[in-house]
Amino acid sequence: MLMPEIHFAMTFSNWFPCVGVLSLMAAAGAADSMVQVPDAALQNSVGLGLKANGERQRSAAASWKVFHGFQFKDQAAESGITFRQVPVDDGARDYKAVHYDHGTAIAAADVDGDGRPDLFFANQRGGNQLWRNVGGGRFENMTAQAGVAMAGKVSVGASFADIDNDGRPDLLVTTVRQGLALFHNEGGGRFRDITSEAGVSPNKPGHGSGAVFFDYDRDGKLDLFVCNVGVYTRNEKGRSGEYVGRSDAFQGWQFPERSEASLLFHNRGDGRFENAAQTTGLIHRGWSGDATFCDLDGDGFPELYVLSMSGEDRYYVNRQGSRFEDRTAAFFPKTPWGSMGVKFFDHNRDGLMDLIITDMHSDMTTAQINAGDTNLTVAFDKSKSDAWCAAEWKPELFRRATNSVFGNAFFQNQGSGHAFAEVSATVGTETYWPWGVTVADFNADGDEDVFVTAGMGYPLRYVANSLLLNDGGKRFVDAESVLGLEPRRGDPMLREAFVLDTALPEDRRHPLARGRTGKVQVMG
Repeated sequence: MLMPEIHFAMTFSNWFPCVGVLSLMAAAGAADSMVQVPDAALQNSVGLGLKANGERQRSAAASWKVFHGFQFKDQAAESGITFRQVPVDDGARDYKAVHYDHGTAIAAADVDGDGRPDLFFANQRGGNQLWRNVGGGRFENMTAQAGVAMAGKVSVGASFADIDNDGRPDLLVTTVRQGLALFHNEGGGRFRDITSEAGVSPNKPGHGSGAVFFDYDRDGKLDLFVCNVGVYTRNEKGRSGEYVGRSDAFQGWQFPERSEASLLFHNRGDGRFENAAQTTGLIHRGWSGDATFCDLDGDGFPELYVLSMSGEDRYYVNRQGSRFEDRTAAFFPKTPWGSMGVKFFDHNRDGLMDLIITDMHSDMTTAQINAGDTNLTVAFDKSKSDAWCAAEWKPELFRRATNSVFGNAFFQNQGSGHAFAEVSATVGTETYWPWGVTVADFNADGDEDVFVTAGMGYPLRYVANSLLLNDGGKRFVDAESVLGLEPRRGDPMLREAFVLDTALPEDRRHPLARGRTGKVQVMG
């Protein structure tokens, strides 16, 4: 019997905070030589890991009751989308452990009113891109017409929202120390930059990340919460104008002075926003990549859950649209230490919203820490691990981390007024090297399933994404290999990461250019 196919595009591998794991820097002319950073042993290990992962899943599927009689088909090439995320030097050419490697966002909305969702891709270098959905699974680049490229800026997060209730989605983009950009949708696929007149230009631009639009005071207008990560760059700028990352960026959470306040803007309704953090008491400082909202107490006013990629998350209860109160300890006594992706959804259809959070930073295994080493074994092991924290923290810090979940968390709603139960081990939501998360009923059985993006960019590009099928609200089963999402088409391990030109002194000194002349194509 033929199984139905679901077409999808794998042009990108992560929804934000996610995480651009596809990196490409175009070479000016043909290269004279080529260097492969993932060596043959690593490539072989990834292949073996994917094969073993598939065999495990197909064997387990024989006893599944959840419907899985369908397949996804990779339609990236057919879609016409040619976008590739281009990293700053700190994310590839001069790779260092800094938050630039967290990548950039993708946002979807019907920007031209034709009934089809279009796609916006944020980029670190070379400008953002907006692709119009022309139907039939195909897209065309409409960036120039739309005017949202923001060339010369390092973009990170992106969110569509109708800020003036005119029926058209507007666009908000966050950057690294270059402020916010708010574009009003003028219709016909054209946008106008209204950042200054709208009043969303912070006095001191931070290291922006995710942005959430929600109506916190129920006045019918969407307000804006913007996550700032923390100070992970120096004041020095690189050759392309971006701020250079700090050598100790991932230890920044240990220095309170490097934290940055996230932003809350109230929508006044006259085309302007006003800073509402002080008046509402929402003074959030943390290494925050993203946030989400949900009315958990049923009073009509949405609460806010804010992630921390290096520490405890925060849950803010909304007091009738006038104040926010930190109630984390009462409702979420333990949170993931390295939160990356977050989503509220009712996984068991009991009418109560549950919460899934992906955790990458604390859940990195020893193999991930040593990514790129010769003879590295990549097993795509989906199990909780505290390896990164144990390796990076001082022993006394690690011993005190009793309120942290090391790995993905799944919080089951126990009803109004009760703390959420953390049941990830029971329901099976652990994944490998996770970033962004989204939910949808992929198999049309009425239960929402979970898709989690995974991996990194240069130098270890390929890690398997995860699709977790919801088995009747009782557990989730790993199904990405069974459903044709993994392994991905082509050779995703080896793509051009950057090109070195030995005619330039700074490139000639690069370790990968030693003993070489001309242009050196680096694959990774």
